[in-house]
Amino acid sequence: MSGLPKQGAGAGGDLGNEVEGYLLWQARVAEAERRSREFTGPLDWLTTAQREEIEQRYVADSLQRARGDLERVAARCVSLRAEYEQRYRELRRRCVGITLTVCAGCAALTALLLAL
Repeated sequence: MSGLPKQGAGAGGDLGNEVEGYLLWQARVAEAERRSREFTGPLDWLTTAQREEIEQRYVADSLQRARGDLERVAARCVSLRAEYEQRYRELRRRCVGITLTVCAGCAALTALLLAL
C-alpha cells in the first residue's frame, strides 16, 4: 500500500519502466558532463573551443561506453531468463512425474488392498 504502481503490471508498468530508464540515462548524461568539466578544469591553457571539443568528446565516449555496458547487461538478462525458464520447465516436468508416480503407486496399493 505504498501508493506506487506495481512495475511490470500491464501497460502502466511498461510506461513506468520507460520513464525510469529515461531518467537513469539522463542522470548518466549529467554525470558524464560533470566529469568532463572536472577533467578539463585543471587544463587552464586550453582555449574555450578546445575545452568544449574535449568535453564533447569525453561525454560522447562516456555515453558510448555506458551504452555498451547496458547492452551487455541486457543481453545477459535475456540469457539468464532463458536459462531460468528452461530450469523451471525441467523442475515442473519432474514434479509432475513424481506426483503421477506417487498417485499411481497409491492407486495400485489401494487396488491391491481391496483385492485382499
